[in-house]
Formats: sequence, structure tokens, C-alpha cells
Amino acid sequence: MSIRKMFFLSVVLVCTACSSDIFLKHNGNMPEESKVEKIAIGQTKESVQDILGNPSSVTGLSNDHWIYMSSTQKKVAFLRPEELDREILALTFDNGKVSKIERFNLQDGNNIKIDDDETQTANPNIGFFRKYFGGVGQYMPFGGGSDKEL
Repeated sequence: MSIRKMFFLSVVLVCTACSSDIFLKHNGNMPEESKVEKIAIGQTKESVQDILGNPSSVTGLSNDHWIYMSSTQKKVAFLRPEELDREILALTFDNGKVSKIERFNLQDGNNIKIDDDETQTANPNIGFFRKYFGGVGQYMPFGGGSDKEL
């Protein structure tokens, strides 16, 4: 038997030995459907939190967007995980009350291409010591650098 055939056979054996390791992984905290049905436009944040619990994520500068989500992934041996299911409940609040209720699933998602462009900095050739020690002595908390009296 040639070296190539032995190598190919060993790769096939290793892959088949590991292929029976299938794991389902569940992430998130999507509330039960019976609880979600109790949410209506006009309810306060406190009442929503009492019914659904804490959200998976809170977004927006004023914390007016709550997201409850869950996903199920299948992982086979050493291969890349495959997402089987995704549920998202997005609540938007206006003046502390529910103003919008949205539901999304796996089919509503989009793959986003990450842009590999780089942002130019003001001085890309700055040295190590200037970068890490350049500000030493610049901060005067008690106004030590000024001769003017207030």
C-alpha cells in the first residue's frame, strides 16, 4: 500500500471516528409564548420585566430597546457550528411604555460582510516611548502650568 493511500485511509478513519459527536447548543433566554402573548402596546417597562424577566440585551442610548433572543446550534465534531433556529423578540419603549413589538427568526437575518479597510491615524510612525510616555507631565490637576490668577 502506498503512502498516499495510507494517509488518505487514516484521514478517513479519524473523520469517521469523530463524526458521531453531535452537540446541540442552546443560547439565550426567549420567554415562553404564553408570557409573550401577555405583552401589549402601552405596558410599562416594569410590567414587561415582571412578565418576561430580564432581556438578553438592552440597546440604544436611553435603554429604550429591549431584545429577547434564543438560538440553537448544531456542532459536529470539529466542524463549524450550524445555526438551526433563531428567535428574536424586540420591544421598543417610548416614554417608558411599549410602543412597538417585533418578532424575527433565522430567515430574517442577514450575513454582514466585514469591511477590511483601515482608518488612517494622525501620526502612524510614532515611536514606542512617545506613544506610551508622551503624555507624562502634561496633566496638571491643580493648574500648575498657568501664572494667571482667577
